[in-house]
Amino acid sequence: MTQPPILSPADYSAQASADALRYVEDVWAGAVPVCEPIRLAVERHIRDCQRAESAAFPYRLDAARSARVFEFFSYLRHWKGAYAGQQFRLLPWQAFCTLSVFGWERLGAEGGRRYRTTYVQVPRKNGKTTWCAGIGLYLFCADGEAGAEVYTAATKRDQARICHRDAIEMRRKSPALSGLIDSFKDNLSLPSNSSKFEPLGANHDSLDGLNVSGAIIDELHRHRDRALWDVIEYGSGARQQPLMWGITTAGDDAQSLAYEMREHALRVLRQAVADETFFTFLAEPDEHDAWDDPATWAKVNPSLGACVSASKMAEDLQKARNMPGAAADFRRYRLDEWITGAREAWTDMEQWNACEPVELALEGRECYGGLDLAATQDVAAFVLYFPACATDPRSHALPFFYVPEDNVVDRGRHWRVPLTEWVEHGWVIATPGNVIDYAYIYESLCSARRLYRIAQIGYDDWNATDIVTRLTEAGASMWPLPQTVKTFSAPMAHLADEIASGVLNHGGNPVLAWMASNVRVASDPSGRIKPMKKEGRGGQKSHKIDGIVALLLAIRRALDAEEEAESVYESQPIMML
Repeated sequence: MTQPPILSPADYSAQASADALRYVEDVWAGAVPVCEPIRLAVERHIRDCQRAESAAFPYRLDAARSARVFEFFSYLRHWKGAYAGQQFRLLPWQAFCTLSVFGWERLGAEGGRRYRTTYVQVPRKNGKTTWCAGIGLYLFCADGEAGAEVYTAATKRDQARICHRDAIEMRRKSPALSGLIDSFKDNLSLPSNSSKFEPLGANHDSLDGLNVSGAIIDELHRHRDRALWDVIEYGSGARQQPLMWGITTAGDDAQSLAYEMREHALRVLRQAVADETFFTFLAEPDEHDAWDDPATWAKVNPSLGACVSASKMAEDLQKARNMPGAAADFRRYRLDEWITGAREAWTDMEQWNACEPVELALEGRECYGGLDLAATQDVAAFVLYFPACATDPRSHALPFFYVPEDNVVDRGRHWRVPLTEWVEHGWVIATPGNVIDYAYIYESLCSARRLYRIAQIGYDDWNATDIVTRLTEAGASMWPLPQTVKTFSAPMAHLADEIASGVLNHGGNPVLAWMASNVRVASDPSGRIKPMKKEGRGGQKSHKIDGIVALLLAIRRALDAEEEAESVYESQPIMML
């Protein structure tokens, strides 16, 4: 094999930068086949470049920052296989990710990198481990961090050593690095600024006292809880620009850390939640892609033709077709498909986002309410639903959310949403204390009744006796609605139609969007449905849908009232003129 020429750092950087930009252009133009999450990642990058033209956007893309990383990669050498001894060349998708993570910076006094968490999910053999070994080396010895502490980590230390061994061998093969970096067993150290690079595992006995500046956490689908991730992330609090970099292939456990990260990544990409410090590159088949269609290969294998052999893919496909037991492994390892049996999301978030928010005075207009109270330390929701009418062809959802003030930060972290920001912007109301103040909710509902003509309020009667009694005494028309398919099936179909047709005005509420993205469907044998949510690990419910439940309760009462009105009309005798 003829080896390509060794590029100088400047030429390498120019080439990698050009490859990254060309990748963006090709994906945007449809010149390369990609799955939806990759396309959305590129669209997000383009959208952010446009947002950066405004002084209000607190981030900008600095080519000099990414150029420094590209120049560092020019010194790295492959150490095994057909490419042994050759200069490590970033593939276009890797160059795009590297440019994004290291090129975007935050403005202001704090400064530093914009992205603090990176989630990369691609099929096996796409070169993610070796690439991330290079990322770890850069963070360790070229990121400008004095006393850097960088770790490769996994559920077991032997697994962490796989990525770390690549880093050790790349250092050994690089003339420029071997003279600067000391190596002893699993430890890489840089005496000039007291930095170190080591592997960790969940079974490692010295996790306390870490002062992490960077971490490459491998095979996230094997992490059954977030204990290792959290101890490393909490250990980075003293650093100016720490970076947590998770890599994985799809798994088979919907309760794993990787699946949680994947779902968060999809919500970010689909703009259901905003997380400006989270970068993701997620490759998996789209909904209608056939697993045994070779056309799907390139969409989810960004290194096809380089690291990934098309002929080997064909051999594995034939094996999967002939041996049913091999099909699941092919879909998971070669196509990055999660084999969990998890139900798909009920709401198409692209359709949800396409429902253009409008500002309209709704005071005095007839509406229906839905009330879903929560455990005292959770989130409570009250939603008003204004049906379309003769003077307004759109329906409107006006939600109110309540959480206890004292645990906003912890709840936001646990749910992986910007809860503090939502409270600051008025999307969520934080009631005083460490439990939800139901008296506050009562007063809030009384204020809403003074502003809007609330015909009826449907409610889930769990924990609602006191507030329902008080509202009834105050003159509100309260209707208990059980959490059954009989209650929810019709309003779910109605709401789905309004979302698909763009009739619903949800006001661009990010909390309601987050909850909409969390809704799954449970059905009975007759096909009637009700909303459900995915349980968090250990039974913890971190995927909230309370706002959608409350909205459906309100729609239920609106539909019932409409049906009752029609029945009354039909029962009246025909008056002869």
